Amino acid sequence: MTTNYRDFTDKKISALFWQYALPAIVGTSVNTLYNIIDGIFIGHFIGREALSAAGLILPIMNIATGIGLLVGVGSVSRISILLGKKEHDKAEQLAGTSFVLTLILSGITLFLLLLFIDPMLYFVGASEITHLYAKQFLTVFLPGSLFLTLTFNFNNMMRACGYPLKAMVTMFISVIANIILAPIFILLFDWGMYGVAIATTLSMIISFVFVMQHFTNKYSDIRLRWHNLRLNWESVKSILSIGMSPFAMQISTSAVVIFINWQLNHYAPISHINSDDAIAAYANANRLITLIIMIVIGVNQGMQPIVGYNFGCKNLLRVKQTFFYAVKVATIITSIGFLLGFFTPHLLVSAFSSDDDIIELSAIALRFVTLAYAFVGFQMVTTSFFQCIGMAKISIILSLSRQVLILLPILYTLPLFFGLDGVWAASPLSDFLSTALAYIAIYWFFKSINKRHGLNINKT
Repeated sequence: MTTNYRDFTDKKISALFWQYALPAIVGTSVNTLYNIIDGIFIGHFIGREALSAAGLILPIMNIATGIGLLVGVGSVSRISILLGKKEHDKAEQLAGTSFVLTLILSGITLFLLLLFIDPMLYFVGASEITHLYAKQFLTVFLPGSLFLTLTFNFNNMMRACGYPLKAMVTMFISVIANIILAPIFILLFDWGMYGVAIATTLSMIISFVFVMQHFTNKYSDIRLRWHNLRLNWESVKSILSIGMSPFAMQISTSAVVIFINWQLNHYAPISHINSDDAIAAYANANRLITLIIMIVIGVNQGMQPIVGYNFGCKNLLRVKQTFFYAVKVATIITSIGFLLGFFTPHLLVSAFSSDDDIIELSAIALRFVTLAYAFVGFQMVTTSFFQCIGMAKISIILSLSRQVLILLPILYTLPLFFGLDGVWAASPLSDFLSTALAYIAIYWFFKSINKRHGLNINKT
């Protein structure tokens, strides 16, 4: 539980990587586990219309989570670099700014989402039936998501400050609380979608209390102090510049999901499939592939403090070795995701429904969207790497290439020729092309590093 910054420069990379990556994987997977747990209870105990509604609200939930990524990832990257430079006071100042900035941005965002909740739900593709279920969930979840963004932010910070095990335990507590509370409110109290949202919100509050107890403890290495609870504009700029890449990825993910819902609403009836069922099927597939994505994000966050600290120390060879190790791990994870999604789709999606039609449609969607998943790990690690070393512009471009610049044109074009199958096939084609772009970017970067510092790219 204690901080040893010497580990960042001296400890074996594989051991150090897993010391930070394993807790990070737990932390990043928690939000998706909330969604999976909620989907299981909704699909089996509330109904298929509620399951479709749960799919519709994913992009709205992603917006709330995106604020946590915007501030949290930017804060972690900067704090890692500051600790590498031995600038402890500046790191604490940045932590205080991070807390206030999260409150402000989350407060504004949640207020606007609640204010325009009805037109927003119809905008994302809700029908008259699914609108009711979606609104019930969001009216409880959105105010409570303030605790989610703060927890996500400071849990990542806890990990970067040298407490990866404690960060993992904190998030485990949150998941366990949700597993216990959800059936109580849904089955025992019969509160339906309200019960799902209340269970999720209470779990987030419990997690928030544990995280903040760490940062207010006088024995913590980085403390949240009253005099630092203010906006330092230099810190705000550095946080937002780095955090903009994952935020852009999260927001673009929301935009893509909305566009996919529009396409499903249009092309599903042409294939004689109910559009609400098609949206529910995509949501089921999306829950599972999002879990793989969040595991890789955990891998990235395990890489971040190691890369950030050593980049701050100008230990470039260790930076390079850490990157390539993270790529290997992420590629193995996404390859497993491809194998499971392509060869056992019916088994996986049956967790969310006992309806044969929903299971079959969900399995088709899952098999399509995981076709190129073996390549996604490399693309995501490369994107995160540029973010870790402060090259935010390249990171943003790579993020947007997979989610917007390449995907949206394909998502519009393919269905014109292949109908509903074209909607499913757009994601794997985008994954492949964006990976090729990421390879060009990272090859150029390491080639330039090799020239300036005499590092041999072929030996790492």
